Amino acid sequence: MGAIDFKLNGTAVQAEPGESILKAAQRHGVAIPHLCYQDGMRAEGNCRACVVEVAGERTLAPSCCRAVTPGMEVQTHSERALKSQNMVLELLLSDVSQGRRSGELSDWAAQADVQVRAALRALTRTQPAADLSHPAMAVNLDACIQCTRCVRACRELQVNDVIGYARRGAHSQIVFDLGDAMGASSCVACGECVQACPTGALSAKGRLGNRNPSRLH
Repeated sequence: MGAIDFKLNGTAVQAEPGESILKAAQRHGVAIPHLCYQDGMRAEGNCRACVVEVAGERTLAPSCCRAVTPGMEVQTHSERALKSQNMVLELLLSDVSQGRRSGELSDWAAQADVQVRAALRALTRTQPAADLSHPAMAVNLDACIQCTRCVRACRELQVNDVIGYARRGAHSQIVFDLGDAMGASSCVACGECVQACPTGALSAKGRLGNRNPSRLH
């Protein structure tokens, strides 16, 4: 099967067979915010920061896990798409402690000029205490946006299956083994989760601020 013809923001372009809207847009120089997606990992589509508008469809589509089809017409920066993207960025940023706002989330928010409104700041939930029990890595879940990149990095890339996702609603959070402190868990300190984390919720000890190079592309 050859290249797929479609329209991206009104311009006729091509995508590779099976390629997602996000990856096709990146190849054509169009940046779409994305947080739960990382190259080399299975796309989850759970953060909804990457939604775009597809002509003829009622709902916005997560571009990281939506494949391009022939004749598709995609708007990545329509008023509707931008409003939704910015709302997601603001909501995620509002749930991160101000002292820990760094990394990809803050970079995307700054690029879109997204600021957290006072009404949202007032609704910030009680954040978990830092877990510094591991000799090499620090866990600061007050910066976690629950994108699950660390879960997929641990389970699917390293096949260690140490990191999981527990509870529901406002009480949901990343856990190690059966809710153990990271230092008491079966973690082998490979560091894959630190590299995957877009906010610095998981970081190498002794380093502050942005632990990852910018992935805005």
